[in-house]
Amino acid sequence: MTLLDRYILREWLGMLGLVLAATMGLLVMHSLYDQLDDLLGLGATVGDVVSYCVVKVPGFLATLLPLCLLISLLYTLGKLHHGNEITAMRAAGLGLLRITRGVWLTGLLFCGLIWWLNSTIVPWSVQEARRSWELLQVRQEMAGRSADQVGARPAVTFDNARAGRLWFINRYSPFTAKAYGVTISQLDGSGQEKTRLLAREAGREPNGQGWRLRDGREITFDTVSGEVLRTAVFRDRVMPDFDEDPALMQVYDAKPDSLSLFELQRVIAYHQAARSPKSRAYELRHASVLTESLMPLLIIAFAVPFVVAGVRVNPAVGVSKALGLFVVYFIAMRLGLLMGGRGTVSPVLAALLPHLALLGAGGWAWIRVR
Repeated sequence: MTLLDRYILREWLGMLGLVLAATMGLLVMHSLYDQLDDLLGLGATVGDVVSYCVVKVPGFLATLLPLCLLISLLYTLGKLHHGNEITAMRAAGLGLLRITRGVWLTGLLFCGLIWWLNSTIVPWSVQEARRSWELLQVRQEMAGRSADQVGARPAVTFDNARAGRLWFINRYSPFTAKAYGVTISQLDGSGQEKTRLLAREAGREPNGQGWRLRDGREITFDTVSGEVLRTAVFRDRVMPDFDEDPALMQVYDAKPDSLSLFELQRVIAYHQAARSPKSRAYELRHASVLTESLMPLLIIAFAVPFVVAGVRVNPAVGVSKALGLFVVYFIAMRLGLLMGGRGTVSPVLAALLPHLALLGAGGWAWIRVR
């Protein structure tokens, strides 16, 4: 790495650190302002609040990093262009690719960083922040309440189309890993109810093989007339063929934006196996998260000619233009999501549309500069 590469990188990365720290601080302050009253209402201590912020911060990084890259790069290159430094480099016989060689290589590293964040750190952050919130709720609810009511989530439904079972759970407690007020309908090939299991309590077996139902009743129906043929009461029954996962049952119908990458993968696998059209929305969200890793290179491809082709004005002008660029990007992103949601294009292509639009604008700008 030459002295020129080190100089440009030092100017850029220094500004990137300042922009990232300032933006991250603002987001943390906004999050605290929005949720501090709720946290204190749940009896959170200072340590709980700090711990919640620490696990929540990594979830912001993958979203903030592309925006901070664009702002810092526009400001740094605009400053060099305004001071005639880029003009002097080009007069010395250096092309734009040679001048920004270190920037491109660093952009590749940032692509890998965003991929790692989206695939590992951000899902962990989302799940841990949710878990911290639920633990505070459990701790508050434990006073004067039975264990089965602590942290209970109401009205969990799950349609296991592959096995022909429809579940309805009155409430599920993650604290006890038990379901209460359970109704399980077993359907035949034509969708008619064959049997119905009613149980006061149900839980998955420790080895994950089947479910145990307690204090229940089994009702057998005539699939043609729908009349009750037989009713049998049971005290304790193990259903070894029941392979439903409680973690999946609680999120399989949740909004895609509220799920982590790990949860999205599990929900997509379930809906694809069941050939459900609902999988499209989750596939689109999954593809959108993963294609964000291309943003650093696209930003560099657009920002370099964008700044150099302009007149030598104050570098703050380039920063203000960044907001306009991201407005265009988000419009293209919403258009892609709309087309992907309607099935006009595949989820992967829909997620790539805003990136392709940015890449096309960057290619046109490079042609103009050359």
